[in-house]
Amino acid sequence: MRSYTVGRIWGIPIRINVSLLVFLPILAWLIGSGQQIALYTGLINRFAPVPLDASVLRSGVIPWIIGVTAALGLFVGVLLHELGHSWVARRYDLEIVSITLWVFGGLARFDAIPRAWNREFWIAIAGPVTSVLVGLCCAALVRVVPSRFPVVVFVFGWLAVVNVTLAVFNLLPAFPMDGGRILRALLARSRPYGVATRIAARIGVTFALVFAVVGVLAFNPVLILVALFVYGAATAETRLSLLDDLLEGSTVADVMDTSVETLSVDDTVSTFVDLMMRRHRTAFPVVDEGTVVGLVTLDDLRAQPRTDEWTTLVGDVMGPPPMRVDAAADAFDTLAELGERNADYALVEADGRIVGTVSQESFLTAVEIRQGIGVPR
Repeated sequence: MRSYTVGRIWGIPIRINVSLLVFLPILAWLIGSGQQIALYTGLINRFAPVPLDASVLRSGVIPWIIGVTAALGLFVGVLLHELGHSWVARRYDLEIVSITLWVFGGLARFDAIPRAWNREFWIAIAGPVTSVLVGLCCAALVRVVPSRFPVVVFVFGWLAVVNVTLAVFNLLPAFPMDGGRILRALLARSRPYGVATRIAARIGVTFALVFAVVGVLAFNPVLILVALFVYGAATAETRLSLLDDLLEGSTVADVMDTSVETLSVDDTVSTFVDLMMRRHRTAFPVVDEGTVVGLVTLDDLRAQPRTDEWTTLVGDVMGPPPMRVDAAADAFDTLAELGERNADYALVEADGRIVGTVSQESFLTAVEIRQGIGVPR
């Protein structure tokens, strides 16, 4: 789903995913339900200086106030959790691309994967440590907020319990949660990084299956969703690790297509069709007086009536110019950049000249060949 940037902290873009906007009202309703208030009141009263009265908290519009403020407070805690990861990552000179808050919590994206085991260990553990500190701060506030403000006491108490609980849950060795990343870091002390990733991912898949079984038996849809997320993320990380291993040491020059065929802005769409059929490619750069000004793709053709292909010019249907990458750039990093930009095609440059093209298909072909010839990993 689409995400929107709502601000910056330490220069890091903070993004809100649409899934969170949909989920927040549901979460507020769940927290404000009478059953949840009664349950957490009993827990909070174990460390609150003055016991809370659940009947007062469940009257009138108070449950709605509790639900909304607690739900917002939870995701403030999630943001602090991700900032904990980011603070340590910055100590290791890693660039944080963005922090996104979504239905399953938060995600801090780095410009590179920290492959040194000690770096990943400290970055991963910083999140749960931050959540525990947030929980302890909220518990301390419970003891100092006057008892005549029971709603405030309850919200801080709820946040104390939930932040500590989430920190403990996050430490389960179920990749890709923080506990799984900590496990991978420890495994990587004595194993290749890719092997450590695959072991941690398999353990994550096992946890996902356990979550799914418990969720079905307990009729808990939230746990089932968590199981699906953990399973999908763990298997995706395994594939990513395999790609990284197979492309290790390769540059864009090793996988690029050295033929650079272009179309002119004055060519017709029918010329583009003929070129696709002859070259079995679906994207070509478009030039105007020797300068690349756009990219025409098969998707652009689909948007045009077939009857107009003899008169419509390529310059009228092309998209923006393709991205450019350096021939000496790391192959895996470039593949990741193509994915992040949702691009399938790029021009390859060397010494200021265009020397080739590269696409996601180029990388997949290179990976298939390396798998076939048994490249050691």
